[in-house]
Amino acid sequence: MKTVLVTGGAGFIGSHFVDYILEKHPDYRVVCIDKLTYAASLDNLKKAFKSSRFRFIKADICDKVQVDKAFCEQRPEIVVNFAAESHVDRSILDPGIFLKTNISGVGVLMDACIKYNVSRFHQVSTDEVYGSLSLESSKKFTEHSPLAPSSPYSASKASADLLVLSYFKTYKLNVSISRSGNNFGERQYPEKLIPLMVKNALDNKPLPIYGNGRNVRDWIYVKDHCEAIDLIIHSSEAGEIYNVGGENEISNLTLVKKICKELDKPDEIIEFVPDRKGHDLRYALSTDKISEELDWHAKADFDKAFTSTINWYKSKFLK
Repeated sequence: MKTVLVTGGAGFIGSHFVDYILEKHPDYRVVCIDKLTYAASLDNLKKAFKSSRFRFIKADICDKVQVDKAFCEQRPEIVVNFAAESHVDRSILDPGIFLKTNISGVGVLMDACIKYNVSRFHQVSTDEVYGSLSLESSKKFTEHSPLAPSSPYSASKASADLLVLSYFKTYKLNVSISRSGNNFGERQYPEKLIPLMVKNALDNKPLPIYGNGRNVRDWIYVKDHCEAIDLIIHSSEAGEIYNVGGENEISNLTLVKKICKELDKPDEIIEFVPDRKGHDLRYALSTDKISEELDWHAKADFDKAFTSTINWYKSKFLK
């Protein structure tokens, strides 16, 4: 059996990817490495643990000894890196751990990939590495857009992308990178916008929105993102970067009002708070490249997936 090693697999997107690979590829083993920080949970892997083709290893990607041991024992052919500190607010308060995990950890993984002859290393990145677009513009980021990160988080992810590309050029490591928009779906830790708003609304607490709420994000359903990554690691050429967007540009205020409507809560519980430092105005991704080269398109109906997501959090938080 081919072995896929998924780092950060106990987190939100990573756990969905673990489930996706186990279901899509019955001839694959999946090994998950996760440090189990506050945003990860073994509960996210309940379905995976039922499979004889799944193995979990608690380890830190920054620990060379732990990573080497895992690679030596498991001998993965493919490595997909979801492991990252990802909350922008936390990066503003304390950048250090973001620099360590999101940059140094990636280097540790790639060194192991070279040592154990891994056939593909895939780095899961973010649209935030491109910086901000104007609210009045119809422009979208392409894979050739310059990197202009605004926060320590996005700067750490941009740095990792450059490090990955350097390993491709210097060591001929077979790599690929995907940069996605804002993911939504089940299992997201409730510091992120959608689960936080749902939890606060159900607890009859104010729904805090930065600034005037006009900031726009491109939202993608997590299962569409997983499908795109699977396609990239199996079908793309080495050294390629792909934007993975959902074609769902929505302002934060509109999204939160949509949550209020789903939960039958009044808009009056929305509370505008001082804006985040370095807050990007708009993200929008062109998906022309992945569409033309790999024939990928986001499949989820946004409204249906959004309602399903809200209902999942509702059932979780009302337990």
